[in-house]
Amino acid sequence: MANAHDYATAAPEIFLAIMAMVLLMLGVFRGNQSTRLLSWLAVATFAVALLMVLRAPMESSVSFAGMYVADSFTGFVKAMVLIAAAGGLIMSLGYIKEEGMNRFEYPVLFVLATLGMMMMVSANDLIALYMGIELQSLALYVVAAFKRDSLRSTEAGLKYFVLGALSSGMLLYGCSLIYGFTGATGFDAIASAMKGQEHASIGLIVGIVFLCAGLAFKVSAVPFHMWTPDVYEGAPTPVTAFFAVAPKIAALALFMRALIVPFVAISADWQQIIIVISVASMLLGAFAAIWQNNIKRLMGYSSIGHVGYALIGLAAGSAEGVRGVLIYLAIYVAMNLGTFACILCMRRKTGMVEGISDLAGLSKNNPMMALALAVFMFSMAGIPPLGGFFGKFYVFVAAVNAELYALAVIGVLASVVGAFYYLRIIKVMYFDEPGEPFEAPMAMEMRAIIGLCGIFVVFFAFYTAPFVASAQVAASALVP
Repeated sequence: MANAHDYATAAPEIFLAIMAMVLLMLGVFRGNQSTRLLSWLAVATFAVALLMVLRAPMESSVSFAGMYVADSFTGFVKAMVLIAAAGGLIMSLGYIKEEGMNRFEYPVLFVLATLGMMMMVSANDLIALYMGIELQSLALYVVAAFKRDSLRSTEAGLKYFVLGALSSGMLLYGCSLIYGFTGATGFDAIASAMKGQEHASIGLIVGIVFLCAGLAFKVSAVPFHMWTPDVYEGAPTPVTAFFAVAPKIAALALFMRALIVPFVAISADWQQIIIVISVASMLLGAFAAIWQNNIKRLMGYSSIGHVGYALIGLAAGSAEGVRGVLIYLAIYVAMNLGTFACILCMRRKTGMVEGISDLAGLSKNNPMMALALAVFMFSMAGIPPLGGFFGKFYVFVAAVNAELYALAVIGVLASVVGAFYYLRIIKVMYFDEPGEPFEAPMAMEMRAIIGLCGIFVVFFAFYTAPFVASAQVAASALVP
């Protein structure tokens, strides 16, 4: 039976669940004209949940019969998830009005997806892990196909659903094998069962492989990346922005906890899996994006590459590696939200445009937007002194200190190749002949998001120390 301590520990999630029901009932009685109001109420819900997460005690607390954990690691990650979800929803406001997606279910689905992500981050058991993933995924399947009169959006939702169902099956099969060979589903109980073992049995390794396959799909790591470019291109642009940040953060956090906590004794066995998918993701993300002409599709391949860089920190398997991943994810959120805010401003009288060639001469038509997008592209390429450089620096240092020299070298080389397609966008904006200008002016919320993200990316170098210290505290909760 749950007690008061259990409910207090999970207060942010309980609050989100209650507010999701309240918003749903409000939408049912007020109709689709309440979509904007519900969206702002959902943003306010995320803000209140963020305050609850930040005010929660940082010491580790396990509740609900060991299935739920709250500590400084979960607090750090949940704060990023809530900020990313709020940013994604704010960016949607103008789009859903312009594109005829004015339906009240939209913000409710965002809240439910975010609730699933927060449950994923705090999962301390294979059953809780699966429940969190499914709650997030079911809401995301719907928002991917939310633009019902668009063939591309419907196709994106269907592809995501079919491949998501396949990955869920693989994940469950892996969980059942792990339970069969350890006799436990709780992460702490599995860790106790593995204590003293240098190598796992073949059956358990197969279970871990299937678990990694299911989680690799959620973070769109190679070879489970096939849905990403199509869904990024086909889904409504603000939904793509949401996909690019919040679910990635939650799934990577879950990936780290699901491998490091229960299987720390046999880290050499799963480390090989992570190294392979990290290298494959970095290389595919670097080379496949070179030939892309659609900026959303390019961002899909870019996200695959970024996941590869983040997995370097997990491959290190140390507190330093986890710290590197957390710093990388925080900077990744700012870069992606800012970039997608710029993409959402690519609108002409005929509607939204997505071609890289449509950015031609943007520096002359809209110099401030061109400057902001150039900053985000330079940062994604890892050019110092912007934030993206520090994200890669900390994961590469963690790999070198863990003696994964080849992995760090491949990461640097992939980063050099990846810089080509980011710099190509800057070249198009500043050196090509101007085309038809985009509709002006930008909405106030877009200016705010682009401005805040740009400030974070540009000035990260000046407040690195306190941020790194916070990430270190969060990482030490996962890897003592």
